[in-house]
Amino acid sequence: MNCRIMSSTLSPVIIIPARMAASRLPGKPLADIAGKPMIQHVWERAMAANIAPVWVASDDDAIIAAVQAAGGNAVKTRADHPSGSDRTFEAVERIDPDRHFDMILNLQGDLPELDPMIPATLLATAQHSRAALSTLVTLADETEAARAQIVKAVVSWRDDTAPPGNDASHNDIPRIGTALYFSRAPVPTGDAPKYHHVGVYGWQRAALARFVDLPPSPLEMAERLEQLRALEAGMTVAVAEIAEAPAGVDTEEDLAATRQRLGGG
Repeated sequence: MNCRIMSSTLSPVIIIPARMAASRLPGKPLADIAGKPMIQHVWERAMAANIAPVWVASDDDAIIAAVQAAGGNAVKTRADHPSGSDRTFEAVERIDPDRHFDMILNLQGDLPELDPMIPATLLATAQHSRAALSTLVTLADETEAARAQIVKAVVSWRDDTAPPGNDASHNDIPRIGTALYFSRAPVPTGDAPKYHHVGVYGWQRAALARFVDLPPSPLEMAERLEQLRALEAGMTVAVAEIAEAPAGVDTEEDLAATRQRLGGG
């Protein structure tokens, strides 16, 4: 089944799932960075994109309170979700039971240096490609390609490029391709360029509903990458290239470096 969007204009919403129980850095959504909790930085940058309503989805009352104190929208979700995609789907079903939103932009809550152009480019990619799922990549250097923590995407690139000023955004998309595979290994082998997968997703709502209803797939379990479930289910995953990946916060070292860059450490 290849879920495709039939309408000419998307109605998007941004969902930022956040939980306290991160394995490597518990409590990181509330980690102080330059006088603000990390989740507030992410919310502010998503809001700065000015393309869609923004909601934080969490099972933790403290995270919800922090977002609301900053003036943001937050929705309480269950604590037993196996992935951010599941939490994102529950959140959009709760905030939009009448199904006004047909495009869900799933950002990550540990990207306090998120460039607002990233969600804008993600939406433009979804609008142009009409794929079930859209995501972003950037070129990886040799060091990044060798790190298992950095997910690599194998992409089949189209010869043409997206036209400027499409319906979703006035930003040119450098080029759009189709994901063939995702791996923690440095793929593809040989001299082909390696691409660092930026873990943000633009879901067609019907595709996300189908995705969360599927069991984990064999390749997903082998690589520990849930986006492989979409590929194994036959969904088209559109990919656009961006200049640089935002720095994520997974460890104490990442947090210290982020604080230094943003003036909080």
